[in-house]
Amino acid sequence: MNINKYGLKFDNDRIGQLVKEETYAYDMGRCVIDSPEKAAELIEFVFDGSNLTQEVFWLITLNSARRVSGIFEVSVGTLMCSLVHPREVFSRAILAGAASIIIAHNHPSGTLDISENDREVTRRIRQAGEIIGIRLDDHVVIADGGFVSAY
Repeated sequence: MNINKYGLKFDNDRIGQLVKEETYAYDMGRCVIDSPEKAAELIEFVFDGSNLTQEVFWLITLNSARRVSGIFEVSVGTLMCSLVHPREVFSRAILAGAASIIIAHNHPSGTLDISENDREVTRRIRQAGEIIGIRLDDHVVIADGGFVSAY
């Protein structure tokens, strides 16, 4: 199965549209993302997430069968933080027709400790998803080739 990495760009009328940036051949058996392990594996496969020097925030969109419908880089931050807002997450999820989402980010420091800010981001995105009907399945933090669920 192919996994599509998308970006979000404006058309001539300044309306956001999904733009396919890259396609990755991915083992069919791994395309159902039903665990934080599989989400972390996908982020590593597409973005090499544990080896980046800046904090990056990603989104995996899933259909109702929990198959990947798209993967996005939502924001790139600094060594210690990445800004993210539910608006940026759900604009992509809605355009991708997501039934649910998994969010992820890396810790360039190498630590898998969950910060209070990580918990707050998870809470805000979960609440926004409940309102619009797109479930947050997990928030995965990646560092030094390992991962932990912040959910």
